[in-house]
Amino acid sequence: MTAHDPSLGRPGGLLGWLGLGPRPHEAEATAPPPPAPLRERRQSLRERQLDEISAFLAAHHLEVTAQTLSIAHSYLTSADPHLVRLIDRQVQARKPVTLEWLDEVFLRSGSEDELKTLAELMQRLEASIDEFGKTSQDARTATSEYHSALEEHVGELEQVTAAGAVISELASIAKVMLRRTRDIEKQMLRSEAQTRALKRRLEEARRSAEEDHLTGLPNRRAFETRFEQEYREAFAAAEPLCIAFCDIDHFKQINDGHGHDAGDRVLKLVADSLARISNARCHVARHGGEEFVLLFRDTPVAEAYAKLDQLRETLAARRLVNRATDQPFGQITFSGGVADAFAFPDRRSALKAADTALYRAKQSGRNRIELATMEDGKWVEPDAA
Repeated sequence: MTAHDPSLGRPGGLLGWLGLGPRPHEAEATAPPPPAPLRERRQSLRERQLDEISAFLAAHHLEVTAQTLSIAHSYLTSADPHLVRLIDRQVQARKPVTLEWLDEVFLRSGSEDELKTLAELMQRLEASIDEFGKTSQDARTATSEYHSALEEHVGELEQVTAAGAVISELASIAKVMLRRTRDIEKQMLRSEAQTRALKRRLEEARRSAEEDHLTGLPNRRAFETRFEQEYREAFAAAEPLCIAFCDIDHFKQINDGHGHDAGDRVLKLVADSLARISNARCHVARHGGEEFVLLFRDTPVAEAYAKLDQLRETLAARRLVNRATDQPFGQITFSGGVADAFAFPDRRSALKAADTALYRAKQSGRNRIELATMEDGKWVEPDAA
């Protein structure tokens, strides 16, 4: 039984609840003329979507509200890939999809949406600054040219001694204009310098918005942009591209046993270890919590697996001590899943496959790397239980 099984809903399904199904006394009424084929297909699609939404809500024991209807629609139509991934992971872990859990997910997403909005505003601001800088530079150039031409004419006027008082007056006015144009040119130079300084600060702000402040690695938003770019370029160049998810094992126990400050130090240690294999062809980012994500460009999947597994072994061989308390951390390990990005229909399926392989590594005892299979890229329906 799956979340899309119509038998999970009440009699009549969501259509009946919404009053869209046939009423008993209307069953024998004269049927209207059959609609056009296009209208029939659209009506059939709407009814099927409503039945699927009804089944999804029933499978997860969710009440029918505006929020849950919107969530079910976004999940079933893949309108929000991030939400789809979170719900799939929750289902794979045999955890319930509850209203409380959904509220927490949307609370986290809200802060990410704010960062995205900020990034868009920064891009528009940068474009405005570029336009202003060009305008200032063009104005300064024009002022400088005008100043040079005027200066030349003033010199000619001063050399005419027999022109009388009119020429002298014109020369005096021209000198005043020269001083004004010189002042304007200086102001334009200051404006250009201020524009360059503002662009530098804007670039620093952008880097800050795309950087995880604890580890110094790119954050999830920066990774999404990088993945889209690398996927497009690698496909065009016919180069292999692999994606990997890593998750620190038993991280909650570290936080509970040593405190969150010590947990942050462990996060930083693992981030530094992963960053050592980062280069122009390997990109590492913190995806959230104790999870990291890696992109291997122009690297076959077997080679990407070997690199990550070697790093895992190196880290697992270390014996670390909490310097604040002199208590040993014990063995710090991580689990991972690696997928060939082009072995799946699209980027989203490849992400799903790597994530599922990571989950399988966790279920198989942790401290190991798993290669994704084609089955890992398929969408798993939630059980009714």
